[in-house]
Amino acid sequence: MIDNALWGFFRPKGGWLKYSEMMRQAEAQAKERSATSNEGSFQTKFEADGEASVETDPVLQLVNSPVADMFTTGELDESSVVPVFGRRSFVDDICFGGEDFDSCLATMGRVLTRFAQCRISISFTKSIFCQPKVDFLSHEISPEGIKADSKKLAAITELSFPTSKRGMQSFLGALNYYSRFIQDFAVYGAALYKLKEEDFGPGGDLSVAQRAFETLQTKVAEAPILKHFDRTKEVHVMLFANEWALSTTLMQEHEGKLHPVRFVGRVLKESEMNYHPAEKEVLVLLLLLKTCYMQLAGKTLHVYTRFSTFEWVHKSKSLFGRAVQFAVLLSPWHLKVQRVKEQDVVFAQLLQSSITNFLDLEESLAPLVPTNKGSPTIRMDPAMLYARLPRDYRGFVVSFDGSAKTEKYAATAAVPGCYGAFPSGK
Repeated sequence: MIDNALWGFFRPKGGWLKYSEMMRQAEAQAKERSATSNEGSFQTKFEADGEASVETDPVLQLVNSPVADMFTTGELDESSVVPVFGRRSFVDDICFGGEDFDSCLATMGRVLTRFAQCRISISFTKSIFCQPKVDFLSHEISPEGIKADSKKLAAITELSFPTSKRGMQSFLGALNYYSRFIQDFAVYGAALYKLKEEDFGPGGDLSVAQRAFETLQTKVAEAPILKHFDRTKEVHVMLFANEWALSTTLMQEHEGKLHPVRFVGRVLKESEMNYHPAEKEVLVLLLLLKTCYMQLAGKTLHVYTRFSTFEWVHKSKSLFGRAVQFAVLLSPWHLKVQRVKEQDVVFAQLLQSSITNFLDLEESLAPLVPTNKGSPTIRMDPAMLYARLPRDYRGFVVSFDGSAKTEKYAATAAVPGCYGAFPSGK
């Protein structure tokens, strides 16, 4: 880990030796010009000021020139520079590793070369080299993966339920930093985000908030180790969305199991709560693609969803409304969509034990439904997500997974294998 990697504003282009030589030449020119101007010549102050405004002092000219401007000189052309790690770093601490000692040294050589090119200084006294694990930005980095700081997580689990909105905001602020370790963080935390100051007063109902608070503390205590993203492995994405929040899990396969790489989610906006569940899953996928763009760009994503509509939105050519915008945003990505049906044993066996199956999650959320004042929300029965027909059923099955265009006197529906128009009211 390299600490305090700061821009080297103290060194001009070419180093101090070259700059000092240029400064000596400028001083010699200034001295020669001063001696020439004083040889038996008479000038008024007005003439001297006019000459000074035309002929700049060589020393000042060097200091103010681009040659000595440490903020613009010597910078590399960004269009021709490839990031050493395949990504950009926006912090002054850089952590990197390798599969073995030689690869770690090779990476360090490339990093130090880039530092020299970009004139970046580092603190060798604070840097750590060739360690099996390091503490980096309140995370523990090891070959097994990324783990949250156990001391800070323990402090969060020992907190009592806040008695004010500001106290709740402090609790959520501490959790936000570790939200990538908590599956469905937004789903459980939505009830806490919606709290108002009057909810903490007399007569306020905090029963749902207390259950959500306790659930999040349990989730924090059980925070899993996130695997390092491996560019050579396939990417698997599990989507979940309900009527108040979005959640997705980025996974990769290790030893025959899908292990978590990162958890991403957010609370739904007021205007998004009336979206179809499949549209909400598109929203959460777009959120993941934006958050993890550098890792996922150019990769094939195996997407697991509860709705067959999702694949229709991605591939259909007869779209309208929001589906058109979603299709355009997803068009650059290569997605392999797989619908996971209820009680899919094969999919459940693929998941590592620290990951909750999204089919099992719905049943556990009933006590955590947040109150939406002023915006009625209809909770969908999980049993309605899957069609159930008796084995002896004989007849037609109409699927509205696609677009059903409404006309003045009739509604046209797409039926697998046949097409028909149904009169109004039937």
